Amino acid sequence: MLDKNTSLKPYNTFGIEVSTAYYARFDSVKNLKQLLHQKASLPLFILGGGSNILFTKDYNGIVLKNEILGFKTIEENSTSIVIEAGAGMNWHSFVLKCIDMNYGGVENLSLIPGNIGASPMQNIGAYGVEIKDVFEYLDAVHIETGKVKRFYKTDCAFGYRESVFKRNLKGEFIICHVAFRLSKNQHKLNTSYGAIESELQKMEITNPTIRDVSNAVISIRQSKLPDPQEIGNAGSFFKNPVVPQKTLQILLEKHPNIPHYDAPNNESKLAAGWLIEKAGWKGKTFEGRYGVHKKQALVLVNYKNAKGKEILSLSDQIIEDVANKFDVHLEREVNIL
Repeated sequence: MLDKNTSLKPYNTFGIEVSTAYYARFDSVKNLKQLLHQKASLPLFILGGGSNILFTKDYNGIVLKNEILGFKTIEENSTSIVIEAGAGMNWHSFVLKCIDMNYGGVENLSLIPGNIGASPMQNIGAYGVEIKDVFEYLDAVHIETGKVKRFYKTDCAFGYRESVFKRNLKGEFIICHVAFRLSKNQHKLNTSYGAIESELQKMEITNPTIRDVSNAVISIRQSKLPDPQEIGNAGSFFKNPVVPQKTLQILLEKHPNIPHYDAPNNESKLAAGWLIEKAGWKGKTFEGRYGVHKKQALVLVNYKNAKGKEILSLSDQIIEDVANKFDVHLEREVNIL
């Protein structure tokens, strides 16, 4: 059953007031296939947690909200376990459930907003860990044929906040279930990235567990990132740029303190938040309605009734200014619709 002229404000963490011509929810593959039969030739958009989208106008098509749940064991041995989760499950709830069961591998990804289905699409990552590190497979429905296809890691062509579902297969599949291989014991903790180690020291923890690492990450994120329930935002709006070594050396001559990290192919990853802050954008507000967050320059915020086009325009200005000042091009992490 398709609802007409539905507001999408409750379904996007930016809190942008737009509407869609048609709207429906699905909680199973069978239910999804039934809805796809009603699609006709209308444009289609699949909505998950709404945490990585900026709506700039009303949607003249069908929005389907993925509410497929589930958490089940697929395979298990003495050291690892494969858990399959529904794409509509909240990501952070999944992480906490894994930690409760002492399954390791996703603790560094605590408190990332959104649902399970977006995790492989975006190859979400934080504090030195990415989805590709624990990914086993996903099942997705082909929109045109209704057939279910299984994708393994090599099929997904994971990159930095990238996958085949954002490039070659964009708009062709709807992710329904995702499986992860997690450790059951002898967890390999990753505490070297960012401020995790110093946060653990503050907590007076010398032999951390996966729960300790998760709590440290949650504390760090809560200290820097606004809660979408209180201030409209989509988390990090920009990707951290990856640049050649030559570019890094030029930047280091002018800015010796510029944060940088090793990246594949003899390149370096820069901190987009540092670049935006040094360009003078951190904490800027416009008409008291939208702006750049005061604690984290990576985050654009909707304080009160901002329009998506205004936030998009702000991101354009930031991209242009950073390019002019540092000769580095920023890319948006958030999807624009």
